[in-house]
Amino acid sequence: MPNIDVTKPSGWRARIGVIVPTVNIIAEPEFHAMAPDGVTSHFTRMPLHFHPEEDDFKELMDDLDIRLDELNICGSTVVAYNCTVGSMACPADLLKAKLEGDTGKPSAATATSVLKALEVLGVTRISMATPYDQATNEHEKEYLAAAGIEVVAMAGYEFPDNGLGGLNFASVSPADVLAHARKVDRPEAEAVFISCANFGSAGIAQALEDEIGKPVITSNICCFWACLRAGGIDDRIEGFGSLLARH
Repeated sequence: MPNIDVTKPSGWRARIGVIVPTVNIIAEPEFHAMAPDGVTSHFTRMPLHFHPEEDDFKELMDDLDIRLDELNICGSTVVAYNCTVGSMACPADLLKAKLEGDTGKPSAATATSVLKALEVLGVTRISMATPYDQATNEHEKEYLAAAGIEVVAMAGYEFPDNGLGGLNFASVSPADVLAHARKVDRPEAEAVFISCANFGSAGIAQALEDEIGKPVITSNICCFWACLRAGGIDDRIEGFGSLLARH
């Protein structure tokens, strides 16, 4: 049985309000699985913006207005934009200013959370496993390179052309994600990054880390970790890799 304080209301320590793409069905259960006592997560969805720069970020900001209002109404104490590709497509300072300016609350975004995680882990060379196509992988590699992170190996995932798009990402079993990430690891990589908030990987991070003897991080682990720390929650959480357990 989990150690739950039954004298306190739900979310008494922190209520994390999370924006995910409409198609995402993985982040919510993974956030709940990682949560310590007194921390709850509350989700809203919006369309994914692949190229928000095309209208100078207006449509993205308008969509964020609606979702941040929802998260304010439900009493979020921390807010997050949890989409790896989406958060890499928007300047970090612009996104942070929007999240915090509209809510008055501390914030996290997936892309900057990954960079912070790699910094505290002391990592500059990684292998990257994703469910993406080659073009998206190259975009992520360039983003990471601009922040001083070398991707020494990377691999996407093959999906049928069935019109399901991002729902395909969520259809991959944790065992298959583990095998995919294991294959992309290289001796020169200091860590493995499993990218995409809709790719079920938080639950296998510890097993892979134990196997290869180096840190394993995922989009959802990084974003959740950043939300906790932004909200003043310093718990060390076991079972999801060394980022949450030691930092």
